[in-house]
Amino acid sequence: MTADSRPEPPHFGDERETLRAFLDYQRATLAMKCEGLTDEELRQRSMAPSTLTLLGLVRHMAEVERAWFRRVFEDNDAPMVWSPVIDFQAAYDVSEATGAEAFAAWEAEVETSRRIEREADSLDLAGHQPRWGEEVSLRMVLVHVLLEYGRHNGHADFLREGVDGVVGA
Repeated sequence: MTADSRPEPPHFGDERETLRAFLDYQRATLAMKCEGLTDEELRQRSMAPSTLTLLGLVRHMAEVERAWFRRVFEDNDAPMVWSPVIDFQAAYDVSEATGAEAFAAWEAEVETSRRIEREADSLDLAGHQPRWGEEVSLRMVLVHVLLEYGRHNGHADFLREGVDGVVGA
């Protein structure tokens, strides 16, 4: 990993600015954890019997971004990224996956998510979460996705250390 170039969240800011900044910080953390690794290293599993890999996490987070932004606020029927059905586990099958493909999909979903958030008049924007059959607010979605990144970035810490011994932010 190179020097830490993640965007620094504000120490003071309104709710939306703070949520946006911390989510972008977590997104940048996942990218940083994968930086400089080959496809083979990105596919390296943590430990048996787990099949968790850094590449699988990137693919999973592409699904998370789509499921919580695009499918909630734009197209409830949008297909998942890696599976024709709602199957979040499909993202973890990295046997044929490449880093370039995974990062391109993830970055595209992140940009769609950012656009949806920027275009919303308010964090109170309501969307329909098709898997729950319920309405949710943009605020709830931002917090939920932020927590997803936080949890999975913890996994990424351990995975990266297992690949090449690199630890830290």
